[in-house]
Amino acid sequence: MAFEERVDVNTSLHDIRTEAIKNFEAKGFPTKKEEAWKYTSLNAVLKNDFSVFPKQENALNYADVKKYFLHQIDTYKLVFIDGVFSSFLSSTTHDGLDVCLMSSALTKPKYKEVIDTYFNKIANTDETLTSLNTAFAVEGAFINIPKSKVADKPVEIMYLSTGNEAALMVQPRNLIIVGENAQVQIIERHQSLNENPVLTNSVTEIFAQEYSNVDYYKVQNDVLTATLVDNTYIAQKGHSDASVHTFSFGGNITRNNLNFYHQGERIESTLKGITIIGDKQLVDHYTLVRHAEPNCESHQNYKGIFDGNSTGVFNGKIYVEKEAQKTDAFQQNNNILMSEKATINAKPQLEIFADDVKCSHGCTIGQLDDDAMFYMQSRGIPAKEAKALLMYAFTNEVIESIRIPELKQRITKLIATKLGVNIGFDL
Repeated sequence: MAFEERVDVNTSLHDIRTEAIKNFEAKGFPTKKEEAWKYTSLNAVLKNDFSVFPKQENALNYADVKKYFLHQIDTYKLVFIDGVFSSFLSSTTHDGLDVCLMSSALTKPKYKEVIDTYFNKIANTDETLTSLNTAFAVEGAFINIPKSKVADKPVEIMYLSTGNEAALMVQPRNLIIVGENAQVQIIERHQSLNENPVLTNSVTEIFAQEYSNVDYYKVQNDVLTATLVDNTYIAQKGHSDASVHTFSFGGNITRNNLNFYHQGERIESTLKGITIIGDKQLVDHYTLVRHAEPNCESHQNYKGIFDGNSTGVFNGKIYVEKEAQKTDAFQQNNNILMSEKATINAKPQLEIFADDVKCSHGCTIGQLDDDAMFYMQSRGIPAKEAKALLMYAFTNEVIESIRIPELKQRITKLIATKLGVNIGFDL
């Protein structure tokens, strides 16, 4: 493969990459003809002539990008500029745990067993953009938390695009292994620094072993010329607890494919999200929780606020196999339309083949409560602030479940900015 001449890859991955590119070539980019992409078209984005490799290595000063980091606390940092690792901005470690580069894991002999065991084992080969990533990705985050180890500080994964290319396509690949009884908190962000078009096609595989705890946060607040397709796959062993919070506040098209696979009993999975967009932005959440073993729980709660000509999509699926008795699965999607031109397409789904389960799903689409607005204004609260407070209260159920206090404060301020008001308090 001509691509492999440009990068240093483990020869054992050659067959995986070859098969992946064949799969992509056979199917191509997804279209609205596919049920899973019925409401989201990439056609306008793909008209750009994207560079796959940056023509030069670009550097950034920390002062210029500090605001995008959770700088109030100490964190491990994996920072990539136009897809290339920045050692200057990063803080990695091999002291008791691995927080390092995907390229190192793919090429160094000491990681061969780990790569053979985990790489591309849960990524969906039928998802063509995942196949495209598998074929061409060479860089990203590799995080390995050993048995009984609690990561001493959160990990930030940051992908920065300088815009020095006329149009750039980046394909990050993250592999995260959390050992038995281990714990980690991770914050992931993709950020463009100017208005040149960027298409990010990201794939993350997460393996949560028995009794482990994974607390993952995605902050999506990019410029209007940035498109993100985020494919995340999580395999959980017995008694593990994994949660993913997705905050979608900006970008052109944002598509989140979030997939949980249960591989044991007494598993807990949490999927929560807040979307606040306007203009002609589109955010598409596509979720799957596959319950395959008894006595497991999953909880989904997605809130959306849509203004302007924006479009929201929620396509959530809970699949309960015959063996998965005593499953407790909950799914909720609530949306507020602030404009007559805003659109929400919601499709909550349950497929249940077990007979002793507790499963529920619900979806609401509406506008702000006029009575609540009248009450607040009658108490002297101006209309703009009253509207913002009601919308903040609408999202608060998700905000309350953020386990990193500094991140909770950051998200609160981002929401206040999106709502165009000073809420007047910190959490």
